[in-house]
Amino acid sequence: MFKHEKISIVRETYERVEAVAPIIISASRSTDIPAFHSEWFFHRLRKGYCSWVNPFNQKESFISFAKTRCIVFWSKNPAPLIDKFSELKKKAINTYIQFTLNDYSEDGFEPNIPSLQFRIDTFKRLVDILGVGSVIWRYDPVLLTDTLNIEKHIERIARIGEELRGYVEKLVFSFADIAAYKKVQFNLSQNNVRYQDFTSESMEQFARELFDVKKSLGLTVATCGELLDLSKYEVEKNKCIDPLLMARLFPDDKVLMSWLGYSDMFGAPEVFPKDPGQRSACGCILSKDIGAYNTCGHGCVYCYANTTPESGLKNCRLANTNTQRESII
Repeated sequence: MFKHEKISIVRETYERVEAVAPIIISASRSTDIPAFHSEWFFHRLRKGYCSWVNPFNQKESFISFAKTRCIVFWSKNPAPLIDKFSELKKKAINTYIQFTLNDYSEDGFEPNIPSLQFRIDTFKRLVDILGVGSVIWRYDPVLLTDTLNIEKHIERIARIGEELRGYVEKLVFSFADIAAYKKVQFNLSQNNVRYQDFTSESMEQFARELFDVKKSLGLTVATCGELLDLSKYEVEKNKCIDPLLMARLFPDDKVLMSWLGYSDMFGAPEVFPKDPGQRSACGCILSKDIGAYNTCGHGCVYCYANTTPESGLKNCRLANTNTQRESII
C-alpha cells in the first residue's frame, strides 16, 4: 500500500525506460492543467505516459498511466474538462476536482480568469456531471490587504456559498503564506498590493467569523496546509488527496480500494500514511503530480508557482505551441 510501482515502458522514440505507475495522479499543484493544458494532458493519457522534470535538479522521469485509478484535478477554471469525462470513463479512471473559486474580481488579483458568475455556473455544471461531493470548493488563498479585510472575505464567501447551495459539501481555505516566498512578496509589491501577514490571532478571527456562514450553508470547513488548530471553530485539517472521499465516491473500484488498504474483512485502515513529498502540515496521501511550475497563465499576483505572472503566461503560450510533447514544457 502507498507505493508507486515501477514498470518498463517504450517511449515514442522507441527507447525503453523505467517509469513509475501511480494509482493516483495529481493534476496539478504546480500549474492549472484543466484551464491551460487539457489538450496536452488528454493526448498524453491516450499515449499512456508522460514525462516530468524535477524543478529542483532538472532531472527527467517518466510516469505511466497504466495503473491509474484516480485523477485529482486542481483548477481555477476547469470548464475545458466538461466534455472530457467520457474519455476518463472509457478508461475506468475515477476523478474529482479541487476547484479554487475566489472572488477577487474588484481587487484585480486574478486578472486572467473568467468572471465569477461563469465560474459558479461551471461549478454547477461539473456537479451535475460528477455528482455532489466530487467538486470541492476552495477559497484559496485568503489574502489580507489595506483595503481587503476579514469581514469582506466572509461576505464574499457567504455570497458564493448561497449561489452554490445544494451543489457543495465542503469549503477548503488557506491563508496566504507570503513570508515564505520571496517571489510572492516581490510580485505583490510590483502590483502595489499592500498586504498584511496573517497572525494566529487573525487566523482565529477568520475561523470564528466563518462559523456562522458554515452553519447557515451546512458546509464542512477545512484548512489546507495550515499548522494552527482551529477545531474549536469546527474547522478540520484537510486531505486534498483524500482516501476517505475516494472510498465514498468510488467504493466499487476494487483495485483502488485495495491499494488504499480497505478490505471486506477489516474495513478501513486506522491510519493513512501521508505523502512524504509534501509539507509537514499537508494531510494528503501519496499521489504523483505531473505539473510544471511557471506554466500557468492566470497571472495571479499572489502565485507561488510562477516566478512572475509574465513568465507564467509566456511559458503557458510556449507550451501550447506543441501539445504533443512528453512533458508540459
